[in-house]
Amino acid sequence: MAKTFEGTLSAKGLRLAVLMSRFNESVSQRLLEGAQEALARTQAIEDHVEVYKVPGAWELPVLAARLAATGRYDALVALGCVIRGGTPHFEFVCAESTRGLSRVALDHGIPVALGVLTCDTLEQALERSGGKHGNKGAEAAVSAVEMATLLRQVRGGKR
Repeated sequence: MAKTFEGTLSAKGLRLAVLMSRFNESVSQRLLEGAQEALARTQAIEDHVEVYKVPGAWELPVLAARLAATGRYDALVALGCVIRGGTPHFEFVCAESTRGLSRVALDHGIPVALGVLTCDTLEQALERSGGKHGNKGAEAAVSAVEMATLLRQVRGGKR
């Protein structure tokens, strides 16, 4: 039988950074609260979790790259909310911020969990930030923990 590797849901000993876009802050704050509650459930040490706030989703990748380059973190959690408006700006911000975050993860070998909502309406965003569709911030935080612990196994316990 093949050996199976899987991350755990225990954040004990992990150092995590949560990056939050302040644009659509009422939604982003709900995502942050969900992420913090989820990290508490995974037994993350409060002093090992740092929160950084940026103006908007566009700015998330540059901060993520800088934080990943420090080597201080086992995983990053990117949170934010982009709501479609009447111009193509929505598509550019959504595509480039997610592309940038993906590049950070691949370039630095660190999990960057995506908790950036891309919604057509405020109602959809509220449903996904603690409403009937759960809290995507919490889901992203749990994903970050699971991936960080999996990568730690792959590296043989090393950061």
